[in-house]
Amino acid sequence: MQLTILGCSGTFPGPTSPCSSYLFEAEGYRLLVDVGNGATGSLQACCDLLDIDAIVVSHLHGDHYLDLINYTYVRRYHPRGTPPPLPVYGPPGIRHHIDSAFGGGADDLLDTAYAFTELHDHRTELGPFTVDFLQMEHPVETYGMRITDGGGLIAYSADTGATDRLVDVARDADLFLCEASYLDGDDNPPGVHLTGREAGTYAARADARRLLLTHLVPWGDVSRTMGEAHAAYDGDVTLATTHAMFQI
Repeated sequence: MQLTILGCSGTFPGPTSPCSSYLFEAEGYRLLVDVGNGATGSLQACCDLLDIDAIVVSHLHGDHYLDLINYTYVRRYHPRGTPPPLPVYGPPGIRHHIDSAFGGGADDLLDTAYAFTELHDHRTELGPFTVDFLQMEHPVETYGMRITDGGGLIAYSADTGATDRLVDVARDADLFLCEASYLDGDDNPPGVHLTGREAGTYAARADARRLLLTHLVPWGDVSRTMGEAHAAYDGDVTLATTHAMFQI
């Protein structure tokens, strides 16, 4: 299984990265997890725009789904023709959110581009991948994920505040892709995001083998975030960067 970081900036694109988007590949199957602002541009450096087999959206905040709007035009108007509707999995209301971005009345366009399925806490088989979804602690319905191809296991926190469910998400993961938006000592609102220390603490509690920090906001302090994570977790800690690749 291969993971490619298409975007890892939190809240809005940074100078070197689009917002959250992650490409999982195994056995020729490509699964796109989250499609934040700028993701379709980054995707083109990694594969053909039409070579995506399914998309999963963790939650309906714009920095995790807004490029689904742009990608609609790719699926509908590509000069090679219109492919079959692409499976898109997301929280309840995902179709309505996309339609609203078009001002409503985009049924024909959306039906041509996508086949929507609403997420709940459950397991889904997508090509060679088995994906377990667990609801996280965030102001909107948000799902963390455990993604395996039958060999390696990658856990994804999505966006979340502190919750013991993160231990279930990350337990024994080969790679824990975890958000770390906040800094310790700041006046951080509860139930929204994690600090680097909290990400490291959950990685340690879950016995994750490697921690990959993502969703750092552009005005943050990367060195502080990394230091906080290292203080709480004695395993390997890496910072997500655009187009970085990880083999599991």
